[in-house]
Amino acid sequence: MAIYLTKESKVLVQGMTGGEGMKHTRRMLAAGTNVVGGVNPRKAGRTVDFDDRAVPVFGSVADGMHATGADVTVVFVPPAFAKAAVTEAADAGIGLAVVITEGIPVHDSVAFTTYARQRGTRVIGPNCPGLITPGQSNAGIIPADITKPGRIGLVSKSGTLTYQLMYELRDIGFSTCVGIGGDPVVGTTHIDCLAAFQDDPDTELIVLIGEIGGDAEERAAAYVREHVTKPVVGYIAGFTAPEGRTMGHAGAIVSGSAGTAQAKKEALEAVGVRVGSTPTETAKLVLAQLEDRQRAV
Repeated sequence: MAIYLTKESKVLVQGMTGGEGMKHTRRMLAAGTNVVGGVNPRKAGRTVDFDDRAVPVFGSVADGMHATGADVTVVFVPPAFAKAAVTEAADAGIGLAVVITEGIPVHDSVAFTTYARQRGTRVIGPNCPGLITPGQSNAGIIPADITKPGRIGLVSKSGTLTYQLMYELRDIGFSTCVGIGGDPVVGTTHIDCLAAFQDDPDTELIVLIGEIGGDAEERAAAYVREHVTKPVVGYIAGFTAPEGRTMGHAGAIVSGSAGTAQAKKEALEAVGVRVGSTPTETAKLVLAQLEDRQRAV
């Protein structure tokens, strides 16, 4: 089992014929992703060869869905065109839009995440690494060879920390890893992923990675208290960040006492989430939790 993405997923790539789109489409195909087409109105009707696979290019998301039955799109378009790309995908009725693009204006992100939600399209991102269900499918830029299928679910604001935890826990493996992005506005939240992992029978433990800024982790803690029965282990990036300065992600900024790593850590620990002080310690907490569950069986 998995959340959002499985071996059955059929993936379109908006911006596939650009440099980043070409590079990461090749990597997704190598990971076993069923990439069924690209989208570029100026190159419709062509095919692009990726090693032993020829991938057709369609003029629109709707055309690609009609021809292939695609249910996922991965967006690799420049920031100025991201709003139009996601709006097009939502209008076509696609189920999942994974927006890798960074640097999108916040007002555009507000507009297209709201519009997609109204149309029934789940957006992951923007400014995210995407998501991977190891051994099944990879939609985005997450390295596919650093872990294996397993029973840990991972949701993270940080791409780099997603990769690090995947590697540190590679011997256990993951059901699905979701990089939700670190911008102030994202289409899928920690809470969305917590709910999905809670309902996934093959996810035994959930890892939640947050960072300074905003109150997403505090809201996730409240959700864990009321709705999550599986063990959750957390990590918060940014304990040493100076006040008032954006650190890496546009959403990672602290004002006064709001949004600090310490406040988030305390909120999570108050509902029973073990929180590591480093990624390596977080991985050790995961292993300890799994060992405790094994002994209890």
